[in-house]
Amino acid sequence: QVHLLESGGGGAQAGDSLSVSCGLAGGIFSNDAMGWYRQAPGKAREFVAAITWNGARTEYADGVEGRFTIFRVSAKNTMYLQINSLKVEDTAVYYCAAAMMPHGLPPRNEYTYWGQGIQVIVSS
Repeated sequence: QVHLLESGGGGAQAGDSLSVSCGLAGGIFSNDAMGWYRQAPGKAREFVAAITWNGARTEYADGVEGRFTIFRVSAKNTMYLQINSLKVEDTAVYYCAAAMMPHGLPPRNEYTYWGQGIQVIVSS
């Protein structure tokens, strides 16, 4: 059984940088495409970014590319999301997700495993 555990997050000021990480246990890290989603208060969960099993390809939602960077460190079975130039509208619960996908990226609605989520609060 695959388990995903997010860490990091917390509170920050607009304009600051912050990162969240996601550790994977119980699976084969190198077989999984992974992604980040977020859910802001009162809104539906939305796709943020995704990365292939080997980190060779990344994908970002419109509006976050350039400020958000997704990357992974295989030796640590961990994926990261670096957020720069934080905006108040980045406030959300951030979820990591994984799908067994040794090639490419899955459709955005076909991630199999999900973490519990971690809160990011950006104040002005």
